[in-house]
Amino acid sequence: MSNIGLIIEEKAADIGNFLVGRLLPFRQKRAVGPFVFIDHMGPAALKDYQNLDVPPHPHIGLSTLTYLLEGAIFHRDSIGNAVEITPGAVNWMTAGKGIVHSERTPEYLRETEKNLHGFQIWVGLPKQVEQQAPTFFHIEADAIPVWQEEDTQYKLIAGEAFGRKSPVPVHSRLFFIEIKTKTARKLTIGKDLYGEAALYVLEGTVNIEGNPYGSKQLLIAKDANLCTFEMNENTTVYLFGGMPFDEERFIYWNFVNSDKALIEEAKVNWENQHHDAFPLVPGDEQEYVPLPGTSRT
Repeated sequence: MSNIGLIIEEKAADIGNFLVGRLLPFRQKRAVGPFVFIDHMGPAALKDYQNLDVPPHPHIGLSTLTYLLEGAIFHRDSIGNAVEITPGAVNWMTAGKGIVHSERTPEYLRETEKNLHGFQIWVGLPKQVEQQAPTFFHIEADAIPVWQEEDTQYKLIAGEAFGRKSPVPVHSRLFFIEIKTKTARKLTIGKDLYGEAALYVLEGTVNIEGNPYGSKQLLIAKDANLCTFEMNENTTVYLFGGMPFDEERFIYWNFVNSDKALIEEAKVNWENQHHDAFPLVPGDEQEYVPLPGTSRT
């Protein structure tokens, strides 16, 4: 019997000045473990006049994880952080009761040709953490666990797996793993996983139960403990998942929560620009992304 519960094709969505491939949520699968939203950004080649500019926008009830493969993004937030993220590092922002942030091309790259490629991920929070004060952590690339097994490289970007733990300060049991191989290899890693699991093929191909799957496909396993697949040569995949929450997580725009009333409150606070709930972003106070359906900026 097949262990593949669902195959999701990457679908395009707009962010800033270019398209991203949206992997989650999907009508038939709203979350994988605590992961509620995954965007694959790029790869995009930006001209000297093209830049990523996502003005200040709010979040509640989630953590965001930004992981780049190419390029750079400058992050500013309402609790005072101003950090450039570059390939291999992790930005981990926990919104809790509310945070505002912007994401833009750094100043020194704004008039040059550049590439941008990476992932933006939302992770739901345990119910008892949804209303905590917001926090932000930047973890440098050399702090992320990386190890080699023959021609296969593993990187534990966040969470726990394979007896290792990433320094990213997650709030629940989860894993986000990069696997790269130069030569064809069969991997049986189900014993190292838990909860729900999904596999995203970034480049190359994998074979599962005799069927080939190429890039831009997200494969969701019925049982993480049965996770076995063959990676063909020069293939890169990402595995993510973990323990799902007992309660459903509701999503409206940038707001995630187990309590719909808190989402409704956040909508009102953002539309009315209540800066006690959603403070301004120092250094980026001149504009903001309006609530969907409104025209204020």
